[in-house]
Amino acid sequence: QAADSKREQFRRYLEKSGVLDTLTKVLVALYEEPEKPNSALDFLKHHLGASAPENPEIEALRLEVAEMKEKYEAVLEENKKLKTKVKFY
Repeated sequence: QAADSKREQFRRYLEKSGVLDTLTKVLVALYEEPEKPNSALDFLKHHLGASAPENPEIEALRLEVAEMKEKYEAVLEENKKLKTKVKFY
């Protein structure tokens, strides 16, 4: 009886905190996937991580990556121009 009571309390806790709803949504998304992923666990981790609150450090890293991509493209373009100049000498 005590174990059933603890289970029921835990179930209500999960329900109240939104865990059951979130897990259900992710499992339904996996069920509805036309091509099942090789790793169901990775699918769950990815989708659960996507619904987690955004970490400010992650956002800062995303911005840094975007800046680095822009710089990389600029360097590639400059390299291309310099190679063209070298060909003419």
